[in-house]
Amino acid sequence: MKYFKFLVMICLAGMLFSCGGDDDICESGEGTPRIKVAFKSMSTGKAMTVDSLYVAVDYGAGKVQLGKLQKIDSRLIPLRVDDSPFTDVYFRIENTGPESHVRINYSTKTAYVSPGCGIKKTYENLNSQLIQSNPVQKLEAGQNQIENEDRTNLFLFF
Repeated sequence: MKYFKFLVMICLAGMLFSCGGDDDICESGEGTPRIKVAFKSMSTGKAMTVDSLYVAVDYGAGKVQLGKLQKIDSRLIPLRVDDSPFTDVYFRIENTGPESHVRINYSTKTAYVSPGCGIKKTYENLNSQLIQSNPVQKLEAGQNQIENEDRTNLFLFF
């Protein structure tokens, strides 16, 4: 009986320390990157902070509200990961106010990352169209590829 308890304790300790590994969770930013959108003033052309911003994205099954953020100078927005060549993004500065419609066109490439992360999509040849222009007045392109979330890809003028 003494050896049985010892054997059970060794088995439990072995199971405790053998669980998990580096590839279990994709936590080092290796997943599909999001587009970084920053804001500029229409009158000065300089970077600005937006008091409040509501963002919605159409991922193919209707608009999904991403919520409201306050006092921000940029926003990260996930794009579609299916085979669609564009993503429609909607911006508002008031909850019930007018809404700007921006279509972001791109081409995609995929690469295998790890068992935990799976496949990563990168976006290339980004260009944007302002379909509905209130409250966003115009667009300015930034970096035209998304490999990580460090650089701004699109500037919105308010």
